[in-house]
Formats: sequence, C-alpha cells, structure tokens
Amino acid sequence: MSGENIDDKPQPLIEHLIELRTRLMWAIAAFFVAFIVCFFFAKKLFNLLVVPYRWAVGWAGLDPSKTELIYTAPQEFFFTQLKVAMFSALVISFPIIAAQIYKFVAPGLYKNERAAFLPFLVASPLLFLLGGAMVYFFFTPMVMWFFLSMQQQGGADDIAISLLPKVSEYLSLIMTLVFSFGLVFQLPVVTTLLARTGFLTSEGLAAKRKYAIVAAFIAAAILTPPDPLSQIGLALPTILLYEVSIYSARLVERKRAEQAAADEAEADEAEASSEDSTTGSA
Repeated sequence: MSGENIDDKPQPLIEHLIELRTRLMWAIAAFFVAFIVCFFFAKKLFNLLVVPYRWAVGWAGLDPSKTELIYTAPQEFFFTQLKVAMFSALVISFPIIAAQIYKFVAPGLYKNERAAFLPFLVASPLLFLLGGAMVYFFFTPMVMWFFLSMQQQGGADDIAISLLPKVSEYLSLIMTLVFSFGLVFQLPVVTTLLARTGFLTSEGLAAKRKYAIVAAFIAAAILTPPDPLSQIGLALPTILLYEVSIYSARLVERKRAEQAAADEAEADEAEASSEDSTTGSA
C-alpha cells in the first residue's frame, strides 16, 4: 500500500499536540454550550424522563396524573438537574466530539481505511440511540410496573406500602439502563471492526456462541437493577446482537475474499499481458 494515499506529511510532535489541543477545545466547547442550554431546560427534560414512569403507573391500574417523586435532601433535586443536563449535553454534543476525534485521527489513515471507518462512526451513535429508545419506550415502563406491582394496600391485617421514588434514584435507574443498553448495542460495531482487522472470525464467534449466552446473562445481572425482567430484557437483545455480529463478520470475510480474488485476477492478467508483450518483442 503506497504512502501517497495518506494525506498528511510527517509532523513534529509539537504540531500533533497543538492539533490535539485544538480538537479538545472544540469538543469541550460543544459540551459546555450544550450543558448550559440543557441546564436551562433541565426540569422539562426530567419531566420527559418521567413519562415512562407515568405509563407504568397507568399499566398498574393507578391514576397517572397523580404520579409523584420526592427528594429528601435540600440539594438533591439541584444535583439531579445537573446530572440531567450533563447526560443530555453528552448526547447532543457527541456528533461534534466524534467529528473532532475523527479529524484528529483521519490524516494518519489511508483513504480506504477512512472510507471503512466512516460507516462505523455513523452506526455507533445510531445504535446507541436505538438502545436508549428501547429503554425509554419499553424497558423502563416494564421495570417500573414490576416495582409498582409490589405495593401493598392497607387493610385490617396489612400495613399500606406505597412506592414513592426519589428523583435521584429514578434518574440513576434510567441512566443505568440507557448506558447499559447503549453499550450492548455497540456489539455489532466492535465485532465488525475486529473482523476487519482479522482479530475475530465468524467461525470463531459461532463456536463461542454458548459462552456468549452465559456472558450475556452475567453482564445483564451486573449492569441492570436486580429484577428478572430487566435482566432478561437486556440479555435477550445481547444474544440477538451477537447473532447479528456473526452475520456481519461473515459479510466482511466474504467481501475480503472477493477483493482478494479480484486482486489475484488482476495480477494474473497483468502477468499474462507482460508475457504477451515479451513474446511479441521476441
């Protein structure tokens, strides 16, 4: 592979450090601006995150309009709004941060490597958002409905036990679920990249399928709250994504084989042309 496919020329270390500082400043500035805007709308954003809980209240046969969360420390809701703003700012500014990382790395890549890297740069945030959407529209209402079902109505012999979540604990729950599912949904991207570099093969992934299933349930038990619904809800998509990863690795191997066959045919054709020209001149 010829070096002319690389756009930049060798640069001193100080120039690379200056370039890195510039990219970091742009990334931090994007996050800071997004944080300021998101903090201004933090209460509305938190109310948006509470919508799945309202759905769960309705599923439990209760009045969603009476959904209530509490905070027990004076500063708790303020810090919760800070976390909401930081979480939202990270999501909003991620495209700019990823672009700055790509601009820093891209000059050192060959043209075909940049062409191969760009689809993954687009697919990664989309898969993360898909995992977050599953959490928001399905798993959070399901988990909260499970917890609400444990409430106990007061009676002659039973004391009334009601769920009254704290704002910080609810935010921690939904953020844990979003990050867990978002990371799991990166599995096809990671395995496809490793398959392109030759570290993984589709046969090797298929052979380790049973270990992957066990690892999926172990990871779900660690990453999600200690209830069976959320653990199974994370483990099953993980197993499905593992199968998608095997298929993606097969596509990569098939494309690599086709490229190798095309290169070999081109080399044979060039060799035949060289022999014909040698014979003609003789």
